[in-house]
Amino acid sequence: MEDRNSPGDELQGRRSGERDYSGSYGGRRSAFNGTKPFRAAPVKVGEEFDVKIESMSRRGDAGVAKVEGLVIFVAGTKIGDGVRIRITKVGRGYATADVASSTSLSPESASEED
Repeated sequence: MEDRNSPGDELQGRRSGERDYSGSYGGRRSAFNGTKPFRAAPVKVGEEFDVKIESMSRRGDAGVAKVEGLVIFVAGTKIGDGVRIRITKVGRGYATADVASSTSLSPESASEED
């Protein structure tokens, strides 16, 4: 019976033809593994918050507010609106919400309603 290991394979700790499934490419290990530690979202579906719309989304179809650093997209709002929102979806690094009630409107929104 023949030994499948070639002399150099003992150093690598595997038989010839076996792949290294360590998750790295090229045999090097990096100090930075690219993963972030899990951080639970500070909001849950159904919760309500009073927020101020800070900016608009890139598409321009939703206002952007933040709760404890979490970005929340709120459709039908404009920059400067103070609104009470109800969380409808929590994703990874963001959430979406609907307007529960307006507490104060931006000057642009107030003039449009009159």
